[in-house]
Amino acid sequence: MHELSIATAIVERAEEVARAEGTDRVSAVTVRVGELAGVVPDALGFAFEVAREGTALAGARLVVEQVTAYAYCVPCDQEFPVGMPPFFWCPHCDRPSQDLCSGRELEITGIEPGPVPA
Repeated sequence: MHELSIATAIVERAEEVARAEGTDRVSAVTVRVGELAGVVPDALGFAFEVAREGTALAGARLVVEQVTAYAYCVPCDQEFPVGMPPFFWCPHCDRPSQDLCSGRELEITGIEPGPVPA
């Protein structure tokens, strides 16, 4: 399950950002996960719960924003969802597309600091 290594990297990066901002607690981390990124959001959530134990994210929640995969058709000048499993044929002109616009994202988009302990 590679989601555990991804979750561990998320926790490590969030801790770095929290320290740089002068806190030692994180209450939430938001990530964008593309439909074609090869990451199962539920598995990532479970792995995050394991990876956060004993860290500055011990009570933090993981917010996963799923990104739909879209391709671009040059002849039609239109984007279209490719679905899962992906199908890269334009539904408008029935030609294949080689231009993926979105769907491979795997990025941290927000880290919410938690309360500083008294």
